[in-house]
Amino acid sequence: MQFHHHGYVSGDPRIEPAAGIGLDRPEELPDEVDVLIVGSGPAGMVAAAQLAQFPGVSTRIVERRGGRLAIGQADGIQARSVETFQAFGFAERIIAEAYRITEMAFWKPDPENRANIHRAAVTPDDPTGISEFPHLIVNQARVLDYFAEYAHNSPGRVVPDYGWEFVALEVAQPGADGEPGSLPEYPVTVTLERATGVGVGAGDASHAVALDGELTGERRIVRAKYVIGADGARSKVREAIGAQHVGAQSFHAWGVMDTLAVTDFPDIRTKCSIQSEAGNILLIPREGGQLFRMYVDLGEVAADDHGAVRQTTLEQVIAKANDILHPYSLDVRNVPWHSVYEVGHRVTDRFDDVPLDEQGTRTPRVFITGDACHTHSAKAGQGMNVSMQDGWNIGWKLGHVLDGRADAALLETYHAERHVVAKELIDFDREWSKLMATKPEDLGDPAELEDFYVRTFEFPAGFMTQYEPSMIVGSQQHQELATGFPVGKRFKSAPVSRVCDGNPVHLGHHHRADGRWRIYAFADGAISRADDSALASWANWLAEASDSPLAVHVPDGGSFDDVFDVKVVYQQPHGAVDLMQAPAVFRPATGPFGLTDYEKVYGADPEHDIFEERGLSRDGVVVVVRPDHYVAQVLPLSATAELAEFFKGALLAR
Repeated sequence: MQFHHHGYVSGDPRIEPAAGIGLDRPEELPDEVDVLIVGSGPAGMVAAAQLAQFPGVSTRIVERRGGRLAIGQADGIQARSVETFQAFGFAERIIAEAYRITEMAFWKPDPENRANIHRAAVTPDDPTGISEFPHLIVNQARVLDYFAEYAHNSPGRVVPDYGWEFVALEVAQPGADGEPGSLPEYPVTVTLERATGVGVGAGDASHAVALDGELTGERRIVRAKYVIGADGARSKVREAIGAQHVGAQSFHAWGVMDTLAVTDFPDIRTKCSIQSEAGNILLIPREGGQLFRMYVDLGEVAADDHGAVRQTTLEQVIAKANDILHPYSLDVRNVPWHSVYEVGHRVTDRFDDVPLDEQGTRTPRVFITGDACHTHSAKAGQGMNVSMQDGWNIGWKLGHVLDGRADAALLETYHAERHVVAKELIDFDREWSKLMATKPEDLGDPAELEDFYVRTFEFPAGFMTQYEPSMIVGSQQHQELATGFPVGKRFKSAPVSRVCDGNPVHLGHHHRADGRWRIYAFADGAISRADDSALASWANWLAEASDSPLAVHVPDGGSFDDVFDVKVVYQQPHGAVDLMQAPAVFRPATGPFGLTDYEKVYGADPEHDIFEERGLSRDGVVVVVRPDHYVAQVLPLSATAELAEFFKGALLAR
């Protein structure tokens, strides 16, 4: 963490100096904003936290509740999300309070007495070490607390405006102000109504639902340049833009309860799939040492049930759980939350306000995220995780457009990228839910469930997403130069050694959610800028050429380090590299005193050689990474024209 470059800091270094809008942020909701976020769930809070790093962008987030979420129903935190927490500065703290999943036990009917269950298999949670970060269980409310802290401590000082209910919105079309082809500066008109006495009740297993509170009748009109709908499965923003939530129920019901109990079941602190003659349970230990969650199979639901199964009592759910666990028993002492729900799989036809037959003809102004555009079962632990990636994706893109770094066409990539991910999620969850609800004897292979869990672990962990080529994702023409960094997939970190102090660090852990692009240069064999090397030539071009991204896309008088984080990794161990011989572009001046940043020069870790582990060319290679951690381009050091051309497509000239 760097924090003295602006002067001596004696307080909490996580609190950044206020800037821009954050210097005099009005307490009352203003009449006009750049971005209005509706809903403070995972997607909304991540978007707010990211936009708070753009202090020139006026961002407000409205929430129907009267205050912070107290009990959140989502709890599964996949490794990709923990990588995201690292970018937002709180991974270590949340890991310390969370429950960590390292393996999963599979219980099935005992062949010698099928009325009983026995442990049939135990599988590792991450069999190939896909991430250095763990799979966690922690309450959604705590996740939101950390993102809220980050947003508040960022230069934009973004905090939620509680107690406002979304009513309606209207998007002005070109020519609406009487001038053909023109738009008002704030083209989205949003109607809000003051809500009081709003609490949090039990909804489905993937998100909290605000209880109906009184609407006072006090209405506000807020005009915005852009709106993000993060208002849940019953999204009014989605309805307002006419998007269609497509899909169906599976007609299978589950009871879910967070439980404090005394039991003789031996794996009560291990994630378990329990399949018995009486039904199925998914057991998830929770943080804190004693709390656990059970998803209890309530069986098939008739098509004409009309929601009657939701009247199943807590006592009935507990009795069913005891039947499934036989010969073990569950003495429930306390249930802080429970619900009954039917599995549904739905994805919205579009994730913005532009109809499908008009895409590419106008700029989208309203975006939907999270449960507003994809709903599914909670048992694969995907809802909150995918929602956070939605929020980060649209957050940095809106920041770039509104502060003038990128053309508004960038916003069209949100639907293009995230809609595909949502469809893949629905397909995965449909298969997983089906297997979870099937009796072992009805499966083609008795081990099919655990085999599926191990075979597909990379998808729920969040690492199968691969974005297609676009203005911000290049081609795979040079992929063989960096086989471990697939273009379009998340940047998989690896250990390196920092030259300035010899510290072993993970390269990707220094990728903060600050809106900057990362340009990683992996050097050829030379270690001196005086050498006639590919790295020296590339670095000289980057620092001095008129077509370099640093010349084209950095404002006059600004520092390139505000837009691009440029780092170098040498093939040699850190002790063989002379820091002062590294090209100057890797030792930029920072802060008002023009101090040198020494932490952008690295050597290979001899025990975990990044060149070997990530398949990097020994002739040198450049890897470009987007602000949200996804690899955007892989190029040889000699391909300066291609690098310049890529950024001309991704960013505006300044």
